[in-house]
Amino acid sequence: MARIENVTITNMCMVFDGSKVLVQDKKDDDYSGITFPGGHVEKGESLTDAVIREVFEETGLKIQSPQLCGIKDWMREDGTRYMVLFYKTDKFEGTVTSSDEGEVYWITLEDMKNKKLAYGMDKMLEVFLDDNISEYFFYKEDGKWVEELK
Repeated sequence: MARIENVTITNMCMVFDGSKVLVQDKKDDDYSGITFPGGHVEKGESLTDAVIREVFEETGLKIQSPQLCGIKDWMREDGTRYMVLFYKTDKFEGTVTSSDEGEVYWITLEDMKNKKLAYGMDKMLEVFLDDNISEYFFYKEDGKWVEELK
């Protein structure tokens, strides 16, 4: 078994303030709906710096002390593993500003669950909120996607 594989690394951050979380209504054709802000890690960039940068670019908030709390990963058709590192923080400063990625606003978790969530966001929320779950992994078996929370 090969020990080296191609990996695309991205991130997502749940910024929270009491009972409210910062969400983004993503407008991308491939991935749309309510989600948390985040994006790609640039070559040579630290993982923590990447999530801080992405949240700032998409929301206008400068977060501090993001804590790694889980991961989503799967194998793409081209054989590349795609990883989304999940972070959360309640430490931030700045003014919420939407970007080209989509509208950004505060909402309670309960109200969020009643919105049109981006694909898989319901399972991702379980990883963000349940300390006993650390991974949302999915793979193809017999031509169908199998999703697992671990």
